[in-house]
Amino acid sequence: MLQGAASSSLEQAAEHQLPGNIRGRVVDQSGSNITGALIKLTREGQSSSPQVESDEDGQFFFFNIDPGPFELTITSEGLAGQTVSGSVKAGETYVVPQVMLVVATQVTEVRVGVSPAELAEQQIREQTQQRVFGFVPNFYVSYVPDAAPLSPKLKFRLAWKSATDPVTLAGVGFLAGINQAADRWGAYGQGMQGYAKRYGATYGDVFTATFLGGAVLPSLLKQDPRYFYKGTGSKRSRFLYAIANSVICKGDNGQWQPNYSTVLGSFAAAGISNLYYPAADRRGGGAVVGTAMIRLAEISLAATLQEFVFPRFSPKRGARAQSQP
Repeated sequence: MLQGAASSSLEQAAEHQLPGNIRGRVVDQSGSNITGALIKLTREGQSSSPQVESDEDGQFFFFNIDPGPFELTITSEGLAGQTVSGSVKAGETYVVPQVMLVVATQVTEVRVGVSPAELAEQQIREQTQQRVFGFVPNFYVSYVPDAAPLSPKLKFRLAWKSATDPVTLAGVGFLAGINQAADRWGAYGQGMQGYAKRYGATYGDVFTATFLGGAVLPSLLKQDPRYFYKGTGSKRSRFLYAIANSVICKGDNGQWQPNYSTVLGSFAAAGISNLYYPAADRRGGGAVVGTAMIRLAEISLAATLQEFVFPRFSPKRGARAQSQP
């Protein structure tokens, strides 16, 4: 009987030493998964603090954790961090309640006396670091809801940065290759000479649309060419907000207004393209209208991706907090 009791005690002791696991999920205030959030595990009496990052589903895991209390510190760029405490039981997986990180009350340090022009300069520097998947330019989105208005100089700088980015030039080359394979603009012929002409025409489309809709008209009409990330509200309201981006924009005065810059820029770019297309491929007003409408639809689609997809894959997003000079 004593031997049985001793055996039972040993089994209980061994069971008590079994390690446990910790798992959880990190989301933003819209309920979207946060990829790359840093989760740090600290234990009383332990000097080491293991760290993991949340995966594309926002989930994180710690395996083989000794039983006992623990503390997690969860952080993500541009969001306010959180601390969560709990206790792991032997041989069990502790599921952390869903962690929601919200926009930090202040992310960008703003000095007293900084002018709107200086603040806009700083915000544009941040925006031109934004790249989807770390390499695709994502310069025309602001995560600051009340970003400082852009001067004409900054609007042209942003357009030039976008139009001359190496990834943009490579993308134009890819589209030119597709156009050549499909024998679009057949008068250009084939071979390297035909490819060079198609590259020029394709780049002309990109350059013209970028500068007319993103710099020239916004400067003349005092409108902001950027997409302002919403990130809050129902998915339906965010979807409608994104779709409307091609026809509604924010003015330099901070008020929402009809997006004359994008609409007129799309029609103007479609009309100008007829000046350098081969004569056989130049069409009348109906084709110009059709091309402009396709351009507006593309802008609405891009805005929808900006709202729901791209933020998850942009590791260097600009500050998302409200910033006042």
